[in-house]
This record gives sequence, C-alpha cells and structure tokens, in this order.
Amino acid sequence: MSHTIQGFSKLSKEEKINWLTQNFLSQNPQAESILKQYWNTDSNLQQLHDEFIENTVTNYYLPLGIAPNFVINNKTFAIPMAIEESSVVAAASKAAKFWMSRGGFKAEILGTEKIGQVHFMYKGGESELRILFEASKAELLADLKPLTQSMEKRGGGITGLQLISKTEALEHYYQLHVTFETLDAMGANFINTCLEQLSESWQRIFASWSSKPENTTLQVVMSILSNYVPGCVVRAEVNCAVGELSEADGIDPQEFAEKFVQAVRIAEVEPYRAVTHNKGIMNGIDAVVLATGNDFRAIEAGAHAYAAKDGRYSSLTHAEIRNDQFRFWIEIPLALGTVGGLTKLHPLVKLNLEMLGNPSAPQLMEIIAVAGLAQNFGAVKSLTTTGIQKGHMKMHLMNMLNLLEATKTEKEQAISHFKTHKVSHNAVQQFMEGLRNTVEK
Repeated sequence: MSHTIQGFSKLSKEEKINWLTQNFLSQNPQAESILKQYWNTDSNLQQLHDEFIENTVTNYYLPLGIAPNFVINNKTFAIPMAIEESSVVAAASKAAKFWMSRGGFKAEILGTEKIGQVHFMYKGGESELRILFEASKAELLADLKPLTQSMEKRGGGITGLQLISKTEALEHYYQLHVTFETLDAMGANFINTCLEQLSESWQRIFASWSSKPENTTLQVVMSILSNYVPGCVVRAEVNCAVGELSEADGIDPQEFAEKFVQAVRIAEVEPYRAVTHNKGIMNGIDAVVLATGNDFRAIEAGAHAYAAKDGRYSSLTHAEIRNDQFRFWIEIPLALGTVGGLTKLHPLVKLNLEMLGNPSAPQLMEIIAVAGLAQNFGAVKSLTTTGIQKGHMKMHLMNMLNLLEATKTEKEQAISHFKTHKVSHNAVQQFMEGLRNTVEK
C-alpha cells in the first residue's frame, strides 16, 4: 500500500491527523489523542500557533525555565530559557549567583553589521567589470532607495557595497557584497528583499552595457543574506581577584583558577574538546534565543563559523590570570531581533521579552552572550572540580524516575537515597526494583 499523498497541505488539521494515524501510526490506538492533548483549549491561540508553519498537526512543548540573579552591567535580570536538557538552567543559575557577589557580568557590543551577497558568474575581464561597477554603483544604490528609506529614517540601511572577486577559489565567481544595519530587526527579509532588487538592477545594467566586450557574460546564481556575521559581535566577561574564587567547591582558589584557565586553553588548541566546549556554550545561548523567538539555527551556524575563523576550530571563550586577577570572557556573533518574526506574535515570546525589560537587539545580544558565558563557566567549573556527571546525573534523576513511572512517594524516597549515592540508569532501576519488591512483600 502506498503511503504517499497529493494535496496534503489542503487538508484540514483533522484530516491530516486521520491520514497520519491511518498510514504511519495505525499500531498505536493512542496516537490521535496524544496529538490532540497538546492542542491549546483557546481556539484563537491554537490557530495562531497553527499558522506559524505549514502542515501543523499539534504543538510540541519544551519546558520554559527561569535563571535568576544575573547581574549584567549593574542591572539584574531573570533570564528565560526554553530547553529540554537537564541541568542547563540550574548551571546558569548557579553561575549567575556565583558572580552576583563578584561584580556580575560585563558586556559590550563590538559591532552590529549584517551581511548579504549577490553571487554571480562572470566571464570576461575583471578590470572592465570593476569599471562598470564603479560607474553604476550610485544607480544600484538609488534603485534600492524605496526599500531602504524607512530603515534609513530610523538610523539603519545599507552601509557598504563592494564587488569582490572569488575567482581564485572558483572560476568566474564574483560577489556583490553588501553590509547592512538593521537596528532591532534581525533583518533577514529586509536584507533578502534588497539583495533581490540589487540582483535585478545589476543584471539590467550589465545587459545595457554599451561598451561590453564580445563574448562577455554574467549569470546571477543566487541572492541571499549570510548567517556568518563577524561584524555583529558582542563581548561578555567576568573578572575578580583570584582569592575571591574561594567558594569553588572548597578547593584552593589559585589551584582552581589555574586549572580552569588550562581547561579553556585545551579547548582553544584541541578541536575535539572545542566542539563539546562550544556545545555547552550554545546550551545557554540557544535556550534564550529560542525563548525570545529568534533563529537558533542561524545563531549556531554563525557561532561555529566564527569559532573556525582563524583556520582551526577553537573555543569561543577565553580565560587568563594576570596580576592575580582571574578573567573569563566570550566574543561571539549574534544576529538577533526584538521586532518582527515571532517577537510580536508568540504570546510567550512577548512575555519573555517583557521579562527582560523589552531590550533592543544590541541589549539582547549582551544578555544572550552572558547566558552562554555563564553556562560555560558552570560546565568548566564542574569539569575541573567535581566532574560533570555528578551534577548532571542528579538533575537527570527525575527524567529516569518518570521513565520508570515512579509515584510521588517513590520519587521522594529516590531523591533522598541518591543524595548520598551515585546516580546511573542501572542504579536507579535497581533502587526502584528493590523499593517495589519491599512494598509487595
């Protein structure tokens, strides 16, 4: 029997679910009820969620947690984090509390430049093409004016336009490389609209080039923004006297600081470690990006490209001890928006941004960079002291108990037991079996 279908998008949500359950979930009698139990009882709110994407059948929940006590540039924040992984919110909260009494986090914007490109293949002399570009640059920008004038009134718009040759990497390959300032918007739609207009204008100008050499051709391949934004960067850091690190799990503060710095340096030089190190940073960053309605896939791609900007994948964070001062910092590209997209549509996103004081895009960059730095501090601190699994598995305990369908009383007994015992899947399973066997007897 064929499981393909024509016109799926035209079906109602009920019809989509019926087709899905009949063709792919026929062995599960609860499939339909599971899908429907996640619908919102408010039909208008549910319709809003249905229309965020195509072919919606239900909602997919992630926990929304709060990491309090973040002092950033002398202002206190409670940071919303949407994530499913155990211990992320706890680690961020613990790091925030640790630094709260040590001056908090400092953050600053290093740049807010976004990038877009018109990619084209050109067969002909480069010098002639550059003459054409320089002669028509004003016309290209003038054609964009109807699209950019509103952004320009607010202080944004196009900040640069270059012709770049990439023929050393790929024969005949050139770019129109454009830089943008999009203010509080992430700017993807604005940038892409401008680039498509630029592409049309460039092709028109080339076609009407009166002194075009014979057999010269130009073909636009695509026009698209880049999620690599090395000019849209934020720095966040913490620092204190080495002696103030005395609460680091009871170990000598000098020893802790030196070991911490060595751990970060390992991530700077060893790509295998750097990937996991940076993944921990993104645990904190992605959680806040998602909670504020931004594109975590774009942020991930840009961050990892930035981590490899010097030709080798490396740590996004850095640490040093200088003049008995411990310093730990991050520099990371974050192309974010606080207007447009889901920021004004999703009720929880709106609430989360309100919780953060309705920040501008640069302010949100600072908050999110701090969340990543805090997450990394917590991870490296655990790795260099107690080990990562002790805290993580304690936080994961509840997931294991839920998987074993533990009752409220069983959970209380298990939590009490594992305060002094090592947590593992096998240990939890054996404890639950022993507990239930005792009850049965």
